Amino acid sequence: MYERMLDKQNEPTIAEMTAYCGENGELFALLNEWLAQTYGTVQKPTFPYGNHYGWGIAHRKKQKLMCNIFAEKNAFTVMMRLSEKQFQSVYEQVQAYTREYIDNQYACGDGGWIHYRITCREHFDDIQKLLAVKCS
Repeated sequence: MYERMLDKQNEPTIAEMTAYCGENGELFALLNEWLAQTYGTVQKPTFPYGNHYGWGIAHRKKQKLMCNIFAEKNAFTVMMRLSEKQFQSVYEQVQAYTREYIDNQYACGDGGWIHYRITCREHFDDIQKLLAVKCS
């Protein structure tokens, strides 16, 4: 349903990734532009973490990874790590869908990783809140 771009041998362009996101392609493009313009992140197409993650865009500030945004069929997923304090700073401001991702994060040190799927504008608004905490 939300297949990723798994052909490691053929690096897609950002335009191809955007098109692959289908009905959520505009939000995919908006999020990438917002991160670059608001926080000065550098975007780079990447195929990280083995063969199951697929193609995405890594956003870095200096050399620090802010997030990876993976293109999916009619959606996209943002993978990011926050501290528990950062998660809690926005917990009450986000919808139940987002709180479920926070509650089920993959623990790592003081905080954890989430793989947050965006399928609508409400999800987009919440991921901006989480990324604002990460990038500020």
